[in-house]
Amino acid sequence: MALFRWNLVNWPNSLFLIGTLLVALTAVPVFVWSYGLDWFQIALFFSFFIATGLSITLGYHRLFSHLTFKASWPVRLLTLVFGAAAFENSVLYWAADHRKHHKFVDDEEDPYNISKGFFHAHIGWMLFNDQPATSLEGVKDLQRDPLVRWQHRHYLVIAILASFGLPALLGWLWGGGPAALGGFLIAGVARVVIVNHMTFFINSWSHTWGRRPYSTRCTARDSALLAWFTFGEGYHNFHHAFQYDYRNGAKLWQFDPTKWCIWLLHKMGLVRQLRRVAEETILLAEIAERQRQFSARLSAAPARLSESIERMLQVAQERLHQASVNWEQRKADYRLAAETKMEASRQKLAQLQEESREATARLRAAICEWWEAHRLAQAQLA
Repeated sequence: MALFRWNLVNWPNSLFLIGTLLVALTAVPVFVWSYGLDWFQIALFFSFFIATGLSITLGYHRLFSHLTFKASWPVRLLTLVFGAAAFENSVLYWAADHRKHHKFVDDEEDPYNISKGFFHAHIGWMLFNDQPATSLEGVKDLQRDPLVRWQHRHYLVIAILASFGLPALLGWLWGGGPAALGGFLIAGVARVVIVNHMTFFINSWSHTWGRRPYSTRCTARDSALLAWFTFGEGYHNFHHAFQYDYRNGAKLWQFDPTKWCIWLLHKMGLVRQLRRVAEETILLAEIAERQRQFSARLSAAPARLSESIERMLQVAQERLHQASVNWEQRKADYRLAAETKMEASRQKLAQLQEESREATARLRAAICEWWEAHRLAQAQLA
């Protein structure tokens, strides 16, 4: 039985993940004690941390896994090279696992299913061979990209050279042998450990702690705190509700540097076709979740108070529903006319666009009315 358990260990993953952690905890402090820590080593660490971290969040995640925008070949190449330097597998395997996670979230087929425990979701799923090997059936679209195929074939060589060889070389050019060792240990090994666990926390922390303002259909949660350490990936409830939006922090004040980088690349002409969910759709999702939670509270209230509040909310809810249906229809009519290039006159297209704008205005008014009714209902229930 013990032999069987040892056979379940994924030895390459386990040796690498545990080995780099041990080196980071032992050799790095010894180096700093012996040689000190100068500005070059600090700058090199943060340069590689940002390059590899963003290559995972912007490249592996939002570009390749979710296709939230299209990128020119230099952006794809850089994110593939420095994504490999994060040592999180080739983008084909990474995206295949991640798409499977979204399809089967919290179910048995979810590769990093949080219901199996925090440790399993964080790192355990990579340490043991207790689930089927990753299938590439779900990433056939990515396999058509020659750069993706190149990275997949040469992943390990790219990862070693870009993750450990390049910082060591830059260190040697700067200050000889000691600086090369520092580059290897600090911008290489220690940085890999930190970027790895930054990613792993999205699978564990973001399915354990935080708020669920958009949907409670799965365990994904929003954590503003985690967003600060993961280039904006902490808004995970939003991401699971709207996975094809290039933003995770959809609100202006939310910390999402990955979103800002994509926007900047778009302004520079390096990426295009940014996909984003309409603001009204996001608001409707928030309202639906608030309404569900409030209904649960209302069911526990005294019958007379409950009936009074329900009557007050009903008018606002009916108006919101009607405005929402009308908005969806007008938006669909205009999109169909524009996308299919129907033989419609400019006047007809302008009319459809104006009707869509009017429907949006009515929907926003209905949303404001609902929030006001909800605020008054909460005050009565308090």
